[in-house]
Amino acid sequence: MRVLGIDPGLVCTGYGCVERQGRDQRIVEAGTIRPDQDSNLESRLQSLHSGISEVLTELKPEAAVVEEIYSKYEHPRTAILMGHARGVLLLAASQHGVPVVSYAASRVKKALTGSGSASKGQVQHMIASLLGLPEPPSPADVSDALALAVCHLSLSSPGLPYA
Repeated sequence: MRVLGIDPGLVCTGYGCVERQGRDQRIVEAGTIRPDQDSNLESRLQSLHSGISEVLTELKPEAAVVEEIYSKYEHPRTAILMGHARGVLLLAASQHGVPVVSYAASRVKKALTGSGSASKGQVQHMIASLLGLPEPPSPADVSDALALAVCHLSLSSPGLPYA
């Protein structure tokens, strides 16, 4: 099974594709999509859409996992802007016929580290360990995307560890 994790953002969207064969998992590809920060919102959304569309076309995942929106009540604008980015990413997945699953960040952290309040550093180190990487993935957007994919693979495969 091949799963694409997507960590949405208007400045940097991380993606990570993980493939499972039996009990083994491996990274197929991981990276970022970075719209021009000086562009207007519409151009940035178009850039996200075309960037993730290229990734979906090339990698052909069987599922996409996108982080649920979380924003503190003091920053509602952040949630609204993230909603725009997330919506465009969901649209692209739908246009490519890829089913989408969403998880809260706390669910992913709990599945991978045992604690829903784990730090980004803890998640990065766990992803490196689980995928046999010599060092944690960077930037955090990429490790978060890989964490989404690994979490989905473990939750959809009873008997695998770290579910």
